[in-house]
Amino acid sequence: MRTTIRLSDDFYRAVRERAHAEDTTFTAFVEDALRRRLAESDGEPTAFRVEPFDGTGLQPGVDLDDSADLLDRMGG
Repeated sequence: MRTTIRLSDDFYRAVRERAHAEDTTFTAFVEDALRRRLAESDGEPTAFRVEPFDGTGLQPGVDLDDSADLLDRMGG
């Protein structure tokens, strides 16, 4: 089946170059990537477990309610 997708020029070039580096076609590369993505979401959601932390707690001055400050501290 033929279909059309729109990609930015930069993204298209990156995908084309990666496909070439892996000695495959653009179409085969995109199809493989989409199949892998679909396979990830087919099963049950992955359980996430939070482990207790036995450290000393927050560093002085850290406010968990200030997301902008947290991002700055994490380098984001």
